[in-house]
Amino acid sequence: MKEYLEKLNSQIKEYFNILSEEIPEFLLEYIKTPEMQRLDKISALVGNDYTKLFNVKFFYSSLSHSVGVALIIWNFTKDKKQTLAGLFHDIASPAFRHCIDYLNGDYLVQESTQVNTSEIIKNSKEIMKLLERDNIKLEEVDDYTLYPIADNSTPKLAADRLEYTFSDILTFIDGWNLDEIREIYKDICIMKNEDNIEELGFGSIEIAEKFVEGASLLWYSFQSNKDKLKSQFIADIIKKMNNKNLINKEDLYIKSEKEIVKMIENCKYKEISEAFKKFRKSDKIGEGENKPENKYSVSLDIKRRYIVPLASGKRINEISPKAKDIIEKVSNYNSPKYGWLDFDF
Repeated sequence: MKEYLEKLNSQIKEYFNILSEEIPEFLLEYIKTPEMQRLDKISALVGNDYTKLFNVKFFYSSLSHSVGVALIIWNFTKDKKQTLAGLFHDIASPAFRHCIDYLNGDYLVQESTQVNTSEIIKNSKEIMKLLERDNIKLEEVDDYTLYPIADNSTPKLAADRLEYTFSDILTFIDGWNLDEIREIYKDICIMKNEDNIEELGFGSIEIAEKFVEGASLLWYSFQSNKDKLKSQFIADIIKKMNNKNLINKEDLYIKSEKEIVKMIENCKYKEISEAFKKFRKSDKIGEGENKPENKYSVSLDIKRRYIVPLASGKRINEISPKAKDIIEKVSNYNSPKYGWLDFDF
């Protein structure tokens, strides 16, 4: 799928080259399938692109995230099955990704949109033909949690968590540049954790500290009222569109995000279209401990995202007071009880 690589902007190309010196030919064939190509029209940034609340520097698709995860796994394992499991891990993602978890009431786990992964792979003639050719069974690639290098439980480090940390910081957090990502990535290797299970970890305490310090900017963002407002607002917009029979669940899996955004903006119900236009122009929020009147507000407990990586075989918070302090502050952080936008909906 050379055309996929050619159309990427220069930063993503260089970033992918950092993750793996090669993109194996077999991976390009799987990327070419319609089910994977669909993800190229879905942002990896979970709705951040559609409001000025976030300073998104460039579009980064769910396909690029999936390829990034696959490249990390390939770089460290050279294992086709693990690499493909990583590539497929978001194949069931709808438009707006985890915003739809909010729609489903799944704030704390945010996995409701991943339940159809196996079914989508199984129903793809192109993917199943490639798997048969490569002598790989469906059950070996339809659940990336089988492979701890690909995914593991929070707060451990795995390819998925590492990739979105790197790419999110590149795209909307003012943090590391590509040279700093290269420095951090070069220090990572596979090691055994306290449960004698393989896990990605850092060779040096200094680089692990740098990773924790830089990534903490993203972890705070995940817990912010700004992020909660964005996700819940998009969920509520989709819900109202659905209630008016203007959109259905299938649309989230066959239409691009840009197409759905146009549907919302051109909606005949002004309370929906006008609210969405205001959301798109919003560049700040209000926060406080009391619920405001006549404002669109949220007050939610959501999934906490942070990483406590290994460094030389031990958890960084056990051997670095600096990292321990950062991690404890993030894990105990609570945003003000309410966040709101300057309009009602």
